[in-house]
Amino acid sequence: MRYVNTVSGPVSPDQLGRTLMHEHFLFGYCGFQGDATLGGFRGQEYLDACVKAVEDARAYGIETIVDATTNECGRNVRFLQKVADTTGINIICSTGYYFEAESSFAYWNFRKGFADIGQEIYEMMLAEVTRGIEGTGIKAGVIKLASSCQQITPMEEIFFKAAARVQKETGVVIITHTQRGTMGPQQADLLIANGADPSKIAIGHMCGNTDVSYHEEVLKRGVYVNLDRFGLQGELFHTPTDGQRMDLIKALVDKGYGGRILLGHDSVNVNLGRPIVMTEMMRQSLKDANIRTIGAKVLPGLKERGMNGEQIDALLRANPRNLFA
Repeated sequence: MRYVNTVSGPVSPDQLGRTLMHEHFLFGYCGFQGDATLGGFRGQEYLDACVKAVEDARAYGIETIVDATTNECGRNVRFLQKVADTTGINIICSTGYYFEAESSFAYWNFRKGFADIGQEIYEMMLAEVTRGIEGTGIKAGVIKLASSCQQITPMEEIFFKAAARVQKETGVVIITHTQRGTMGPQQADLLIANGADPSKIAIGHMCGNTDVSYHEEVLKRGVYVNLDRFGLQGELFHTPTDGQRMDLIKALVDKGYGGRILLGHDSVNVNLGRPIVMTEMMRQSLKDANIRTIGAKVLPGLKERGMNGEQIDALLRANPRNLFA
């Protein structure tokens, strides 16, 4: 592809600038739609929160944000377009579904009784990449896939195979969710075996595992790795610390993989449905879970670890550009 679909229209990869590869302007766990009486959509409040997030990201030079919210988890392309129009930021939206335990696969399980859902999912993704989403003309710029902890379920595999088919035909980028950093090699192998181009694949949430050899096992397949949960730390998320993640980046750069590392936070600017009742453990775990953390902590931390400005900037600028080019 010589251009990238954003919610405001196609742009050249050279126009992306510094890019965050995995964020959520809006996100709702499946079922939030049924709680609309007490958890309805508060448009202006949500817009103000998302505009503030864009301003926070721009403070360290971010020009493009990939919104990784899947179809059933509150993806709202009209709202994303409003954020983009208000701020001028590039927003790349997704087509795809979340991992089985937290998705709405009941719909597809129902259809499986009388339809070829692999074909139907392929048709859905292809239409959203090439024609537009929900009649808007706004096209998805990435396919988002997800697998479960320590397994890719049969239903998840159907989505992976459909996505590989669409990627082979269109050149669209695939980004993924690995639950707790597991199944990275298996995700890459499944996509590549079904025709996807490894240079257009970013295996996500890989910073859930900071074993350098595990990352090398994934990277040797020719894909990118998304270290995209910065700020999410602690027992609640069963994750390494940001310091351990920065050590991992430095180790991978030293081994020559600096050109295939991507960054993000997996931040959620607005949780759809009723406001979350926060426990003290949640407050502590989420204190850095925002779109500011890479600028405030990670970029200085990488410099302290001996990475130079060009190496650091590549993680946000050159690497996303090359992925989408």
